[in-house]
Amino acid sequence: MTTPPLEVLPRDLSAYRQGNTGVDYVHRFTSGKPGPHVLINALTHGNEICGMVAATHLLDGGVRPKIGTLTVSFANVAAYESFDIERPFESRQLVHNMNRIWSTDWLDGAEDSPELQRARALRGVVEAADHILDIHSTSQAVPPFWVYPAFSRNAAVALAIGRPALHLVMPRGLGSGTPLIQYGTHGSEGPGPGVALVAECGQHFQQASSDLATAVTLDFLAHFGLVDAPAKAPAQPQLRFELLETHLVRTTDFHFTRPLIGLESFAQGELIATDGPHAIVAPCNDCTVFMPTREPIVGREAVYLTKPLD
Repeated sequence: MTTPPLEVLPRDLSAYRQGNTGVDYVHRFTSGKPGPHVLINALTHGNEICGMVAATHLLDGGVRPKIGTLTVSFANVAAYESFDIERPFESRQLVHNMNRIWSTDWLDGAEDSPELQRARALRGVVEAADHILDIHSTSQAVPPFWVYPAFSRNAAVALAIGRPALHLVMPRGLGSGTPLIQYGTHGSEGPGPGVALVAECGQHFQQASSDLATAVTLDFLAHFGLVDAPAKAPAQPQLRFELLETHLVRTTDFHFTRPLIGLESFAQGELIATDGPHAIVAPCNDCTVFMPTREPIVGREAVYLTKPLD
């Protein structure tokens, strides 16, 4: 498959290793005034470079919270450092998908990997945060979108920020593991105010994705009063989609029925993909696909099937 233009590449992060929390690559700044504790998390996947750009923008620019506490973390640095310009998509993970292991079964289990070691080190960092923005990007050049559990507190903040204009809402979780934004209290309805959002900011290596990641990060911090509000982005119609099914690649004989990059729609019963003897069909009319795999790998996500909410 053709490699897209590599407009943004990894940079050396060694200068950011020594944080001030006792956890490598984690930096915390306290205002001394009452307010929420907001976590900006980058590089949950090592090839999602836009998060690195947004996080280093905060650190290099000396951004400090007006109220509350700001924590900036670089998550899967080991995978990030494995980047090979000849195979730019391969630095997503070393062993485990770091955005599927945020459950007590995984974190307290006997299995080990670089991702599990890092998640265990970051566990207290995530638990300490009132609000979390986890910055991601996509393999295909599709419009950016939010991803969040279907709690009203998450929807309210995503809608208030207003960009991205697309929303992938998870009423029953992701269906393929537990993401960071659903760890602990952030994964339950509960009475608490804690907001946890993923921002999928566009294709991994596009400059526009890094620009949006930085803008959304500042929007998120401004929403909670930690920084001054930036210039308001032009209002866009908000489109929300409900996650219905998550399909994993089950065999080496996986094929979509036509080329997909994401946001294509199918009629109820229409064949979307074959996976060896298994068929993936649209469960409803106007079934919209999100994040179809660029390269099928057994055990990894193949495609998310959704329906319009609004």
